[in-house]
Amino acid sequence: VQLQASGGGLVQPGGSLRLSCAASGRTFGTLNTDGMGWFRQAPGKEREFVAAIRGSGGITNYLDSVKGRFTISRDIAKNTVYLQMNGLKPEDTAVYYCAAGRRIFRVWTSDQYDYWGQGTQVTVSS
Repeated sequence: VQLQASGGGLVQPGGSLRLSCAASGRTFGTLNTDGMGWFRQAPGKEREFVAAIRGSGGITNYLDSVKGRFTISRDIAKNTVYLQMNGLKPEDTAVYYCAAGRRIFRVWTSDQYDYWGQGTQVTVSS
């Protein structure tokens, strides 16, 4: 399984970006327990959960600080997950990683995910 993330960049505060993560080698989102998510890691900080979408029903979960600003979605036919980020703040600056797992029960825990993509840098600055 390979995950290819894209869409990062430099944006001003209040701006928007959309991250994409295309999976190959396995389809995610067709079982009740599998799913994909996004984590991020800022310089000098630990990696933290951002958002996830899991199960055949597409249940979503978000970090509290991004609720109302970020939206995770997926296109199962394309085996791709998206993270639409609006109202970006400087504190959202980080390397964003997509991840996928076969059996995810605690979405906020990185060890629940079996596969990881390369990171994509998001910088929010004026």
